[in-house]
Amino acid sequence: MTGTIPLITAGAIWSKAWPILIAILFFGLLIFFHELGHFTVAKLFKIKINEFSMGMGPVLLKKKKGETQYSLRLFPIGGFVSMEGENTESDDERAFCNQKAWKRFFVIIAGGAVNVIMGVIIVMIMLATTNNLISTTEIHSFSKDATSPSYGLKEGDQFYKINGHRVFSGEDVTFLMQRDDDGVFDIVVKRDGRKVECKNVAFQTEYREVKGRQFFTIIYDFVIVGVEPSVKSVLKNTVTESLTYSRLVYLSLFDLATGHYKMSDLSGPIGTVSYIADAAQTATKSANWDYVLMLMALIAINIGLFNLLPLPALDGGHLFFIVVEMIFRKPIPRKFEGLVHAIGMILLLALMAVISFSDIWKLIKGTW
Repeated sequence: MTGTIPLITAGAIWSKAWPILIAILFFGLLIFFHELGHFTVAKLFKIKINEFSMGMGPVLLKKKKGETQYSLRLFPIGGFVSMEGENTESDDERAFCNQKAWKRFFVIIAGGAVNVIMGVIIVMIMLATTNNLISTTEIHSFSKDATSPSYGLKEGDQFYKINGHRVFSGEDVTFLMQRDDDGVFDIVVKRDGRKVECKNVAFQTEYREVKGRQFFTIIYDFVIVGVEPSVKSVLKNTVTESLTYSRLVYLSLFDLATGHYKMSDLSGPIGTVSYIADAAQTATKSANWDYVLMLMALIAINIGLFNLLPLPALDGGHLFFIVVEMIFRKPIPRKFEGLVHAIGMILLLALMAVISFSDIWKLIKGTW
Protein backbone atom coordinates (compact mmCIF):
# COMPACT_ATOMS: atom_id res chain seq x y z
CA MET A 1 0.00 0.00 0.00
CA THR A 2 2.78 2.43 0.77
CA GLY A 3 4.14 2.06 -2.74
CA THR A 4 0.88 3.19 -4.41
CA ILE A 5 0.41 6.48 -2.54
CA PRO A 6 3.07 8.48 -4.47
CA LEU A 7 1.65 7.16 -7.77
CA ILE A 8 -1.89 8.23 -6.89
CA THR A 9 -0.64 11.60 -5.68
CA ALA A 10 1.46 12.13 -8.78
CA GLY A 11 -1.47 11.15 -11.00
CA ALA A 12 -3.78 13.57 -9.21
CA ILE A 13 -1.26 16.37 -9.52
CA TRP A 14 -0.71 15.66 -13.22
CA SER A 15 -4.46 15.56 -13.93
CA LYS A 16 -4.71 19.09 -12.55
CA ALA A 17 -1.45 20.35 -14.03
CA TRP A 18 -1.64 19.29 -17.68
CA PRO A 19 -4.75 21.37 -18.59
CA ILE A 20 -3.05 24.43 -17.08
CA LEU A 21 0.10 23.69 -19.07
CA ILE A 22 -1.99 23.46 -22.26
CA ALA A 23 -3.56 26.85 -21.49
CA ILE A 24 -0.18 28.46 -20.79
CA LEU A 25 1.27 26.92 -23.97
CA PHE A 26 -1.65 28.31 -25.97
CA PHE A 27 -1.05 31.80 -24.59
CA GLY A 28 2.64 31.43 -25.34
CA LEU A 29 1.83 30.56 -28.96
CA LEU A 30 -0.52 33.55 -29.23
CA ILE A 31 2.24 35.87 -28.02
CA PHE A 32 4.92 34.20 -30.15
CA PHE A 33 2.94 34.46 -33.41
CA HIS A 34 1.79 37.99 -32.56
CA GLU A 35 5.39 39.15 -32.22
CA LEU A 36 6.41 37.03 -35.20
CA GLY A 37 3.88 38.99 -37.26
CA HIS A 38 5.57 42.30 -36.32
CA PHE A 39 9.01 40.73 -36.84
CA THR A 40 8.28 39.23 -40.27
CA VAL A 41 6.79 42.37 -41.80
CA ALA A 42 9.59 44.52 -40.34
CA LYS A 43 12.15 42.17 -41.88
CA LEU A 44 10.35 42.33 -45.24
CA PHE A 45 10.70 46.12 -45.13
CA LYS A 46 14.38 45.73 -44.08
CA ILE A 47 13.80 47.58 -40.80
CA LYS A 48 16.60 47.08 -38.26
CA ILE A 49 15.50 44.82 -35.38
CA ASN A 50 17.62 44.90 -32.24
CA GLU A 51 15.86 42.17 -30.27
CA PHE A 52 13.13 39.54 -30.55
CA SER A 53 12.10 38.44 -27.07
CA MET A 54 9.71 35.86 -25.64
CA GLY A 55 8.76 36.71 -22.05
CA MET A 56 9.51 39.75 -19.95
CA GLY A 57 12.00 40.57 -17.20
CA PRO A 58 15.52 39.19 -16.75
CA VAL A 59 17.10 37.33 -19.69
CA LEU A 60 17.42 33.56 -19.24
CA LEU A 61 18.83 32.66 -22.65
CA LYS A 62 19.99 34.79 -25.53
CA LYS A 63 21.66 34.34 -28.90
CA LYS A 64 22.67 36.99 -31.39
CA LYS A 65 22.27 36.22 -35.06
CA GLY A 66 23.27 39.00 -37.41
CA GLU A 67 22.08 42.31 -35.98
CA THR A 68 19.25 40.79 -33.92
CA GLN A 69 19.39 39.32 -30.42
CA TYR A 70 16.91 36.48 -29.76
CA SER A 71 15.99 36.23 -26.07
CA LEU A 72 14.03 34.07 -23.67
CA ARG A 73 13.08 35.99 -20.51
CA LEU A 74 11.99 34.91 -17.05
CA PHE A 75 8.31 35.89 -16.90
CA PRO A 76 6.06 34.22 -19.55
CA ILE A 77 3.61 37.14 -19.58
CA GLY A 78 4.37 38.69 -22.94
CA GLY A 79 7.07 39.36 -25.47
CA PHE A 80 8.31 42.10 -27.72
CA VAL A 81 10.12 43.06 -30.93
CA SER A 82 12.53 45.93 -30.33
CA MET A 83 13.09 47.88 -33.54
CA GLU A 84 15.70 50.60 -33.96
CA GLY A 85 14.03 54.00 -33.52
CA GLU A 86 10.71 52.52 -32.44
CA ASN A 87 10.08 54.93 -29.58
CA THR A 88 12.97 57.35 -30.05
CA GLU A 89 14.69 59.29 -32.80
CA SER A 90 17.48 57.56 -34.75
CA ASP A 91 19.87 58.57 -37.53
CA ASP A 92 19.86 55.04 -38.95
CA GLU A 93 18.07 55.09 -42.31
CA ARG A 94 16.71 51.60 -41.53
CA ALA A 95 15.20 52.73 -38.22
CA PHE A 96 11.45 52.30 -37.72
CA CYS A 97 10.95 56.04 -37.15
CA ASN A 98 12.51 56.84 -40.53
CA GLN A 99 10.21 54.58 -42.54
CA LYS A 100 7.23 55.77 -44.54
CA ALA A 101 3.93 55.87 -42.64
CA TRP A 102 2.35 53.07 -44.67
CA LYS A 103 5.26 50.73 -43.89
CA ARG A 104 5.00 51.47 -40.17
CA PHE A 105 1.24 50.91 -40.40
CA PHE A 106 1.64 47.39 -41.79
CA VAL A 107 4.37 46.49 -39.27
CA ILE A 108 2.12 47.48 -36.36
CA ILE A 109 -1.09 45.90 -37.66
CA ALA A 110 0.63 42.59 -38.46
CA GLY A 111 0.64 41.31 -34.86
CA GLY A 112 -3.10 41.59 -34.30
CA ALA A 113 -3.83 40.36 -37.82
CA VAL A 114 -1.85 37.17 -37.19
CA ASN A 115 -3.85 36.48 -33.99
CA VAL A 116 -7.12 36.94 -35.88
CA ILE A 117 -5.91 34.57 -38.61
CA MET A 118 -4.96 32.03 -35.91
CA GLY A 119 -8.49 32.28 -34.52
CA VAL A 120 -10.03 31.75 -37.96
CA ILE A 121 -7.85 28.66 -38.51
CA ILE A 122 -8.92 27.25 -35.12
CA VAL A 123 -12.59 27.83 -36.06
CA MET A 124 -12.02 25.89 -39.30
CA ILE A 125 -10.36 23.01 -37.40
CA MET A 126 -13.21 22.97 -34.89
CA LEU A 127 -15.89 22.77 -37.59
CA ALA A 128 -13.98 20.24 -39.70
CA THR A 129 -13.39 17.83 -36.80
CA THR A 130 -16.64 18.19 -34.86
CA ASN A 131 -18.75 15.12 -34.14
CA ASN A 132 -21.83 17.33 -34.03
CA LEU A 133 -23.90 19.04 -36.68
CA ILE A 134 -22.97 22.61 -37.58
CA SER A 135 -25.69 24.99 -36.44
CA THR A 136 -27.37 27.32 -38.93
CA THR A 137 -29.69 30.30 -38.45
CA GLU A 138 -32.84 28.42 -39.51
CA ILE A 139 -35.59 27.33 -37.10
CA HIS A 140 -36.22 23.58 -37.38
CA SER A 141 -39.03 23.16 -34.85
CA PHE A 142 -40.53 24.41 -31.57
CA SER A 143 -41.04 22.77 -28.20
CA LYS A 144 -44.60 21.81 -27.17
CA ASP A 145 -44.99 24.72 -24.72
CA ALA A 146 -43.23 27.27 -26.96
CA THR A 147 -44.39 30.89 -26.60
CA SER A 148 -42.42 32.49 -29.46
CA PRO A 149 -44.67 31.18 -32.31
CA SER A 150 -47.54 33.28 -30.94
CA TYR A 151 -45.42 36.36 -31.73
CA GLY A 152 -44.94 35.42 -35.37
CA LEU A 153 -41.98 33.02 -35.55
CA LYS A 154 -42.46 29.97 -37.79
CA GLU A 155 -40.60 26.80 -38.70
CA GLY A 156 -38.23 27.46 -41.60
CA ASP A 157 -37.60 31.09 -40.58
CA GLN A 158 -33.98 32.18 -40.77
CA PHE A 159 -32.84 34.66 -38.12
CA TYR A 160 -31.63 37.85 -39.81
CA LYS A 161 -31.52 40.41 -36.97
CA ILE A 162 -31.97 40.24 -33.21
CA ASN A 163 -32.50 43.57 -31.43
CA GLY A 164 -31.03 45.39 -34.43
CA HIS A 165 -27.87 43.26 -34.64
CA ARG A 166 -27.19 41.24 -37.77
CA VAL A 167 -27.18 37.47 -37.30
CA PHE A 168 -24.27 35.82 -39.12
CA SER A 169 -24.27 32.31 -37.63
CA GLY A 170 -26.08 29.92 -35.34
CA GLU A 171 -23.70 31.02 -32.58
CA ASP A 172 -24.95 34.57 -33.05
CA VAL A 173 -28.47 33.55 -32.06
CA THR A 174 -27.20 32.35 -28.69
CA PHE A 175 -24.75 35.22 -28.09
CA LEU A 176 -27.23 37.97 -28.97
CA MET A 177 -30.03 36.49 -26.90
CA GLN A 178 -27.75 35.99 -23.89
CA ARG A 179 -27.06 39.76 -23.84
CA ASP A 180 -30.71 40.50 -23.07
CA ASP A 181 -32.03 41.16 -19.57
CA ASP A 182 -35.82 40.76 -19.99
CA GLY A 183 -36.36 37.94 -22.51
CA VAL A 184 -38.19 40.17 -25.02
CA PHE A 185 -36.70 40.68 -28.50
CA ASP A 186 -37.32 42.50 -31.75
CA ILE A 187 -36.52 39.87 -34.37
CA VAL A 188 -36.26 40.07 -38.14
CA VAL A 189 -36.37 36.75 -40.02
CA LYS A 190 -36.04 35.79 -43.66
CA ARG A 191 -39.12 33.89 -44.81
CA ASP A 192 -39.73 32.77 -48.39
CA GLY A 193 -37.08 35.20 -49.65
CA ARG A 194 -38.43 38.29 -47.83
CA LYS A 195 -37.70 39.91 -44.49
CA VAL A 196 -40.42 39.68 -41.84
CA GLU A 197 -40.31 41.68 -38.59
CA CYS A 198 -41.56 40.13 -35.36
CA LYS A 199 -41.86 42.69 -32.56
CA ASN A 200 -41.60 42.03 -28.82
CA VAL A 201 -41.09 38.27 -29.10
CA ALA A 202 -41.20 37.03 -25.49
CA PHE A 203 -39.37 33.95 -24.20
CA GLN A 204 -39.62 32.32 -20.79
CA THR A 205 -36.76 33.21 -18.45
CA GLU A 206 -35.32 31.95 -15.20
CA TYR A 207 -32.43 32.49 -12.80
CA ARG A 208 -29.98 29.62 -12.41
CA GLU A 209 -27.43 29.30 -9.64
CA VAL A 210 -23.89 28.30 -10.63
CA LYS A 211 -21.27 28.07 -7.86
CA GLY A 212 -23.20 30.42 -5.63
CA ARG A 213 -23.91 33.05 -8.32
CA GLN A 214 -27.27 33.80 -9.92
CA PHE A 215 -27.39 33.96 -13.73
CA PHE A 216 -30.30 35.26 -15.81
CA THR A 217 -31.04 32.79 -18.61
CA ILE A 218 -33.35 32.61 -21.62
CA ILE A 219 -35.30 29.38 -22.14
CA TYR A 220 -34.97 28.65 -25.85
CA ASP A 221 -38.21 27.13 -27.13
CA PHE A 222 -36.97 26.41 -30.65
CA VAL A 223 -34.47 24.04 -32.26
CA ILE A 224 -31.98 25.23 -34.89
CA VAL A 225 -31.35 23.28 -38.10
CA GLY A 226 -27.97 21.55 -38.15
CA VAL A 227 -25.97 20.53 -41.20
CA GLU A 228 -23.33 17.85 -41.67
CA PRO A 229 -19.71 19.09 -41.90
CA SER A 230 -18.63 19.33 -45.53
CA VAL A 231 -16.12 21.45 -47.43
CA LYS A 232 -18.87 23.96 -48.30
CA SER A 233 -20.48 24.13 -44.84
CA VAL A 234 -17.11 24.31 -43.05
CA LEU A 235 -15.79 27.13 -45.24
CA LYS A 236 -19.05 29.09 -45.07
CA ASN A 237 -19.43 28.74 -41.31
CA THR A 238 -15.74 29.47 -40.69
CA VAL A 239 -16.40 32.94 -42.12
CA THR A 240 -19.72 33.52 -40.33
CA GLU A 241 -18.61 32.22 -36.93
CA SER A 242 -15.37 34.21 -37.12
CA LEU A 243 -17.48 37.33 -37.72
CA THR A 244 -19.54 36.38 -34.66
CA TYR A 245 -16.46 36.04 -32.45
CA SER A 246 -15.00 39.28 -33.83
CA ARG A 247 -18.07 41.31 -33.00
CA LEU A 248 -18.04 40.04 -29.42
CA VAL A 249 -15.06 42.31 -28.68
CA TYR A 250 -17.03 45.45 -29.36
CA LEU A 251 -20.33 44.21 -27.94
CA SER A 252 -18.58 43.20 -24.71
CA LEU A 253 -16.88 46.59 -24.40
CA PHE A 254 -20.22 48.32 -25.01
CA ASP A 255 -21.93 46.14 -22.39
CA LEU A 256 -19.15 46.89 -19.91
CA ALA A 257 -19.41 50.65 -20.55
CA THR A 258 -23.20 50.61 -20.16
CA GLY A 259 -23.15 48.60 -16.92
CA HIS A 260 -24.45 45.32 -18.32
CA TYR A 261 -21.29 43.69 -17.00
CA LYS A 262 -19.33 44.62 -13.89
CA MET A 263 -15.57 44.93 -13.51
CA SER A 264 -15.71 41.76 -11.41
CA ASP A 265 -16.96 39.90 -14.50
CA LEU A 266 -13.70 40.62 -16.34
CA SER A 267 -10.96 38.01 -16.47
CA GLY A 268 -7.27 38.45 -17.23
CA PRO A 269 -4.64 35.87 -18.17
CA ILE A 270 -5.00 33.98 -14.87
CA GLY A 271 -8.76 33.67 -15.19
CA THR A 272 -8.59 32.77 -18.87
CA VAL A 273 -6.02 30.05 -18.19
CA SER A 274 -8.39 28.67 -15.56
CA TYR A 275 -11.30 28.64 -18.03
CA ILE A 276 -9.26 26.82 -20.68
CA ALA A 277 -7.92 24.33 -18.12
CA ASP A 278 -11.44 23.54 -16.87
CA ALA A 279 -12.67 23.15 -20.44
CA ALA A 280 -9.76 20.83 -21.28
CA GLN A 281 -10.53 18.61 -18.27
CA THR A 282 -14.21 18.42 -19.27
CA ALA A 283 -13.25 17.67 -22.88
CA THR A 284 -11.07 14.76 -21.80
CA LYS A 285 -13.96 13.18 -19.92
CA SER A 286 -16.48 13.71 -22.72
CA ALA A 287 -14.05 13.16 -25.64
CA ASN A 288 -15.46 16.35 -27.21
CA TRP A 289 -13.01 19.19 -27.77
CA ASP A 290 -15.42 21.54 -29.56
CA TYR A 291 -15.82 23.87 -26.60
CA VAL A 292 -12.05 24.07 -25.98
CA LEU A 293 -11.42 24.94 -29.62
CA MET A 294 -14.25 27.49 -29.60
CA LEU A 295 -12.79 29.10 -26.49
CA MET A 296 -9.31 29.22 -28.04
CA ALA A 297 -10.65 30.72 -31.29
CA LEU A 298 -12.63 33.31 -29.33
CA ILE A 299 -9.58 34.28 -27.27
CA ALA A 300 -7.25 34.49 -30.31
CA ILE A 301 -9.65 36.68 -32.31
CA ASN A 302 -10.50 38.82 -29.30
CA ILE A 303 -6.85 39.41 -28.36
CA GLY A 304 -6.01 40.31 -31.95
CA LEU A 305 -8.87 42.80 -32.34
CA PHE A 306 -8.63 44.22 -28.81
CA ASN A 307 -4.95 44.95 -29.39
CA LEU A 308 -5.93 47.00 -32.45
CA LEU A 309 -8.28 49.29 -30.53
CA PRO A 310 -7.06 52.93 -30.63
CA LEU A 311 -5.93 52.93 -27.00
CA PRO A 312 -2.53 54.16 -25.73
CA ALA A 313 0.11 51.43 -25.26
CA LEU A 314 -1.77 49.02 -27.53
CA ASP A 315 -0.89 48.47 -31.18
CA GLY A 316 -4.08 50.32 -32.04
CA GLY A 317 -2.79 53.38 -30.19
CA HIS A 318 0.33 53.41 -32.37
CA LEU A 319 -1.84 52.92 -35.46
CA PHE A 320 -3.96 55.92 -34.42
CA PHE A 321 -0.94 58.23 -34.43
CA ILE A 322 0.24 56.82 -37.78
CA VAL A 323 -3.20 57.37 -39.35
CA VAL A 324 -3.25 60.95 -38.04
CA GLU A 325 0.18 61.45 -39.60
CA MET A 326 -1.05 60.02 -42.92
CA ILE A 327 -4.10 62.32 -42.92
CA PHE A 328 -2.31 65.55 -42.01
CA ARG A 329 1.01 64.57 -43.66
CA LYS A 330 2.88 65.57 -40.54
CA PRO A 331 4.17 63.27 -37.78
CA ILE A 332 3.07 63.74 -34.20
CA PRO A 333 6.02 64.84 -32.01
CA ARG A 334 7.77 61.70 -30.76
CA LYS A 335 8.01 62.97 -27.18
CA PHE A 336 4.26 63.59 -27.01
CA GLU A 337 3.42 60.22 -28.52
CA GLY A 338 5.88 58.50 -26.17
CA LEU A 339 4.34 60.24 -23.15
CA VAL A 340 0.82 59.17 -24.18
CA HIS A 341 1.88 55.55 -24.58
CA ALA A 342 3.81 55.61 -21.27
CA ILE A 343 0.74 56.86 -19.39
CA GLY A 344 -1.40 54.31 -21.22
CA MET A 345 0.98 51.50 -20.25
CA ILE A 346 0.86 52.51 -16.57
CA LEU A 347 -2.94 52.54 -16.63
CA LEU A 348 -3.06 49.23 -18.51
CA LEU A 349 -0.71 47.54 -16.04
CA ALA A 350 -2.76 48.90 -13.14
CA LEU A 351 -5.94 47.49 -14.70
CA MET A 352 -4.25 44.14 -15.27
CA ALA A 353 -3.11 44.08 -11.64
CA VAL A 354 -6.67 44.69 -10.42
CA ILE A 355 -8.12 42.04 -12.75
CA SER A 356 -5.40 39.53 -11.81
CA PHE A 357 -6.11 40.08 -8.11
CA SER A 358 -9.80 39.50 -8.83
CA ASP A 359 -8.95 36.29 -10.74
CA ILE A 360 -6.84 35.00 -7.83
CA TRP A 361 -9.59 35.86 -5.34
CA LYS A 362 -12.14 33.96 -7.45
CA LEU A 363 -9.82 30.95 -7.56
CA ILE A 364 -9.44 31.04 -3.77
CA LYS A 365 -13.21 31.29 -3.28
CA GLY A 366 -13.90 28.73 -5.99
CA THR A 367 -16.48 30.93 -7.72
CA TRP A 368 -15.45 30.48 -11.37
